[in-house]
Amino acid sequence: MPVLLGVLWPLERLNGFLLMIGRIAAVVALAVMVVLILGQVFFRYVLNDAPNWTEEAARFGMLWMTGLMAPVAYRRGGFVSIDMLGRFLPRLAAALLSLVLLSITMWVLLILWERGLNNHIDTMSGRGRLPALRLPLDLLGGDSLRFRNWWMFASLWVGINLLILVNLELMLRQIVTLLGGADRLRPLPDTNALSAE
Repeated sequence: MPVLLGVLWPLERLNGFLLMIGRIAAVVALAVMVVLILGQVFFRYVLNDAPNWTEEAARFGMLWMTGLMAPVAYRRGGFVSIDMLGRFLPRLAAALLSLVLLSITMWVLLILWERGLNNHIDTMSGRGRLPALRLPLDLLGGDSLRFRNWWMFASLWVGINLLILVNLELMLRQIVTLLGGADRLRPLPDTNALSAE
């Protein structure tokens, strides 16, 4: 068990740090997205002409917000789950069931990791460019640079990487619990604070 805890504690710190940065970036993405959508509505209905890049920029922000907040919600127990069977089973059987479900989740995440990389980022469509969204480098004397599709697709792949790290942490925590070391685990921040009950 000391080896497991020696792996778990640095992983907890890494996840805590990465998810803190992700939360901040997701809040910024959400704020930018809201401002862009409100601006688009204003320009469309008041001035009858909305800039064509605002919708792409809002979608860009929404995808990054989702990719960065999904691991936070997963670590805090904020995903919807059906836990009737786990509550009905004895504690050991429920812990084993939880470990099996976390293992299945890891398997799915690893498939998504590969598909996200090979089907979205490193592909012809990933190398394409967004039609309207540009970096306005022409204001600084350069050429405007159209956003690449993979900049947007990378949001979900980054989210999958973070979900894999969180799932690994949750699996290690479950193994430590099964081995009788639950009292040596640090509580996760705001666990079940986001529950649907």
